[in-house]
Amino acid sequence: MPCHNQQLNNVTSGQEHPMKQVRFANSSSSSVSAVLQPNSEPSDDTTESVSQENLGPQLKLLPLNDQIRELQTIIRDKSTSRGDFVFCADRLIRLVVEEGLNQLPYSECTVTTPTGYKYEGVKFERGNCGVSIMRSGEAMEQGLRDCCRSIRIGKILIQSDEETQKAKVYYAKFPPDVYRRKVLLMYPILSTGNTVIEAVRVLIEHGVQPRHIILLSLFSTPHGAKSIIQEFPDITILTTEVHPVAPTHFGQRYFGTD
Repeated sequence: MPCHNQQLNNVTSGQEHPMKQVRFANSSSSSVSAVLQPNSEPSDDTTESVSQENLGPQLKLLPLNDQIRELQTIIRDKSTSRGDFVFCADRLIRLVVEEGLNQLPYSECTVTTPTGYKYEGVKFERGNCGVSIMRSGEAMEQGLRDCCRSIRIGKILIQSDEETQKAKVYYAKFPPDVYRRKVLLMYPILSTGNTVIEAVRVLIEHGVQPRHIILLSLFSTPHGAKSIIQEFPDITILTTEVHPVAPTHFGQRYFGTD
């Protein structure tokens, strides 16, 4: 097991977190500040930039707990083996995907149990799809398929232009009726936000409304999250951590190209 015989410091300062929390649009500022611990102390401007008051309810953070904190630690640790890195990344991806599905619309329904009992439950509405931003976004595809076996997944390839250094779309393929679907956009690391902004523009060109886009990521910088929300105020961003230093090595470590 990763971190065998290791103990993590209590980053919650004695605060208890609920075992089950499915809606967290109004996460407290204390939960956000708990993850702002870079090697050097962040400035007041950095801490302020990730407050819910500035970014609004569009930014959603998974409730911080020791399990998530350990996974974040292992992924950031330069001494982590690739096997442990992929294992922990897949676990964290699964947590983000599960909560991303929780943001999708559902309707009430009634089913009959094997004993004949009528059970009042819910079912997710049809019309959802995933879109991964290549290449690192492809690391999240299996986590989505593990939760939704038949979900359709599109792809976007965006790279920086050698001359202008601006994000440029080289490839895009979506379900033909993507404009009618809720889109789970997958990109694990939000650094500057430029790649995601360009990807959202492509989706909009294909008829997708920003309010129907849920961006699933693992780590985000304050600048990246703020840039995306300023450009598209109706988009939803779901991540585990907002920190001034993002693990930009994620794609290389996950696919073994480092």
